[in-house]
Amino acid sequence: MTKMSLEELELKANDIRKDIITMLEHAGSGHSAGPLGLADIFTALYFDILKHDPSKPNWNQRDILLLSNGHCVPVRYAAMAESGYFEKSELLTLRKLGSRLQGHPERTKLPGLENTSGPLGSGLSQAAGMSLAMRMNKDLHRWVYVVMGDGELDEGNIWEAAMLAGKYKLNNIIGIVDRNNIQIDGPTESVMPLEDLKGKWEAFGWHVIEIDGNNIEAVIDACAMGRAIVEKPVVIIAHTIPGKGVDFMESDFHWHGSPPNHEQAVKALKELRTLQGKIKSEAHD
Repeated sequence: MTKMSLEELELKANDIRKDIITMLEHAGSGHSAGPLGLADIFTALYFDILKHDPSKPNWNQRDILLLSNGHCVPVRYAAMAESGYFEKSELLTLRKLGSRLQGHPERTKLPGLENTSGPLGSGLSQAAGMSLAMRMNKDLHRWVYVVMGDGELDEGNIWEAAMLAGKYKLNNIIGIVDRNNIQIDGPTESVMPLEDLKGKWEAFGWHVIEIDGNNIEAVIDACAMGRAIVEKPVVIIAHTIPGKGVDFMESDFHWHGSPPNHEQAVKALKELRTLQGKIKSEAHD
């Protein structure tokens, strides 16, 4: 795909956020905070970082992108539609009976999805298996990216996979932890403290990069740095704001698993269309 400028990427992330709000309001169920917070990361992935071709979703030279915290899949659907995997009108079928866009991704339903994820904690194990298979097949120029939630790190399966990846030095895995500090029951540090998170990953043999996950340029740079690390797997701890772009949703864990109603969606879309009031226009009032 043609590379976009940073300004174009930022506007694309805003379009993805608008898509997320529209999808969730229409569905009447789903998760708001995480997908909005991840919009910058998924924009960077789909429009700059990943080697992929929307017209050939099964291209055998593509990079792999796994979404471990599957409830955040609205951001992936929106990014896929924006990049041409399917028509944007299909976004309005989110969570509908028979839709390809279920509330958690189903790999066999939609070309371009690499894994099915509902139970939390499985994505890194899937990434490790794919990485090992690539090594056996001498597929040395492909990357496995896996996005994980911070609340999801409460799952032991994550750390089993982290140990395995560290032992076998699976250096084509780049993990991205969405460090937004919330989960369904409240702040992560109240539910199950995660810090020292950097130290934990390092103890398992990973190279750790910490960034502002709502800074698209930082995401792109961190992934480039990660691809240059040859002796161990890489994890990017991406600090994000849950509900990013919508003032009344930001950093409020109550929006973890809640969709906006019509009135809230109208208010959210106005904020996003005006970039939280930075753009003044009668058409947006």
